[in-house]
Amino acid sequence: MPRHFFVLIETLITSRTRVKLLLKFFLNPSSYGYLRGLATEFGESSNAIRIELNRFEEAGMLISRHEGNKKMYRANSNHPLFSDVRNIILKYVGVDKLINHVVENLGELKEVYLLEDFARGIDKGVVDLFLVGKINMDYMSELIRKAEKTIGRKVRYLTSETREEAADFLQDKDHLLIWNDKKPVSHE
Repeated sequence: MPRHFFVLIETLITSRTRVKLLLKFFLNPSSYGYLRGLATEFGESSNAIRIELNRFEEAGMLISRHEGNKKMYRANSNHPLFSDVRNIILKYVGVDKLINHVVENLGELKEVYLLEDFARGIDKGVVDLFLVGKINMDYMSELIRKAEKTIGRKVRYLTSETREEAADFLQDKDHLLIWNDKKPVSHE
């Protein structure tokens, strides 16, 4: 990902808290968060998080529901700009280019998952992937090196040959399916 794209996002969105919330909710639109949990996760004050959550909710970009005494927020996938915002976030993180680099000529790839931090919508600078299928590992290593240069992030990956093995592995891990050989993956 060219450096100017990061500068552009940070120029357009001057609040680091806002960027963190966009990553949290639009990288994985099925994720939920609540005020104090987000403050702890981001290392930010509750007040800073509250202000941004209120702005997003007033704009219709987030929806909320109450669970006991917690107000839970998530992305509003029905918002007219949801897909556009999500695509910008995917470009910011570099996931779109990463998948394009990895899927081409890799072998009999069946599924690709984001794991752990990115699956939870947390950007810690390292992309963890889990690939399912019979994969040309030499070519995979070459593609990952190219993808890292393209997106400016470290990429770690694990593989499994079968969907059954993958299901066992993913059982206790945070994961997000981002590509499969059956149909386009939609998180709306």
